[in-house]
Amino acid sequence: MNQISLVIPCFNEENTLEACINRVLEVPDINFEIIIVDDASTDGSLGIARRLEEKYPQVHVLSHSKNQGKGAALRTGFKKAHGDFVAVQDADLEYDPMDLKKLVAPLAEGYADVVLGSRFLSTEPRRVLYFWHALGNKFLTFLSNMFTDLNLTDMETCYKVFKKEVIQNIDIQESRFGVEPELVAKIARMGLRIYERGISYKGRTYENGKKIGMKDGFWAIFCILRYNVHNTSLPAQSFLNLILSGFAAVVNLLCFLGLFHSGTGLLKSAALAFFIAIVVNYGLCISIRLPPKARWPGVIEMAIFLSVVAMAGLVDVKSTQLLIAMGWTPSLSNLCAGTLFLLLNFMGRRFMVFPISSKEPLKKIIRSFPRSDL
Repeated sequence: MNQISLVIPCFNEENTLEACINRVLEVPDINFEIIIVDDASTDGSLGIARRLEEKYPQVHVLSHSKNQGKGAALRTGFKKAHGDFVAVQDADLEYDPMDLKKLVAPLAEGYADVVLGSRFLSTEPRRVLYFWHALGNKFLTFLSNMFTDLNLTDMETCYKVFKKEVIQNIDIQESRFGVEPELVAKIARMGLRIYERGISYKGRTYENGKKIGMKDGFWAIFCILRYNVHNTSLPAQSFLNLILSGFAAVVNLLCFLGLFHSGTGLLKSAALAFFIAIVVNYGLCISIRLPPKARWPGVIEMAIFLSVVAMAGLVDVKSTQLLIAMGWTPSLSNLCAGTLFLLLNFMGRRFMVFPISSKEPLKKIIRSFPRSDL
């Protein structure tokens, strides 16, 4: 019989942890290795986990001295897993361990490498709770699917089951809830056989201890971009590049108006606003690894980048001055100059700072454009 290593991240779950373990042990015909990773709980969770470890030989407890998050707990647990398959189980009672039997089946039968449990692809009971939370989940899944080219229905699901060699070959970098989109992005790149199966879901309220919130949703968007964008098509990379440049243009406009109307001179306002905007733009690009590789080493890359920015910035400042001298309002002048800067900055970065190699065949570039399966 195949052994399943069930990794259970736990943080302040003293009210549900023991019931969760008992439910897992009630699942028939599965040989479990249960790994509880206590993430520096401040309640009695670790004590309960140690007692369960003494009571049941299949329970093993690991602990963090400092709270690090769900991703860090999973990283710790995955490294210690010995089973043929590795699954994730939250320490609360939202997910029914009985569903693990049907999730493991495609792996045990040899036609899947990863199986995800979907809360939205099921005829099983599902507690009706927050509309906006569910809509947020579906949006994140949709965004993730755009970049991974998968057709998942529930990217954020807790229930993910892997072959051991799959999960132990993934370098998990996210320490908190960003681990969900990170895992999906990385298994998508591995060319694995990925399946979904419907599961039941008894979600809890925030009053009952639900921890994920709006800030985690924004971080999930960041992680979807960070772990996917450099592997997606050239048009998608270019589109995102334009979005980031557009955001920088808005920062430029707001800073310019704030400085100009506070009494700062025209030239100084335009120059300072431009500098702030380009720092924001470059920081965003680097943080989501939009250019994963450049033709030159870092120092030379930065020098060329600054040169491109300086030329585009000079055009921005001079255009703003010229348009204001022609009678345009400061806001409209800076907006039009910023649009021109956006275009020049994008073209300069695309073809000078992070260029497509001249040796790269044109056919490869053409193939990067998304095409219909029809």
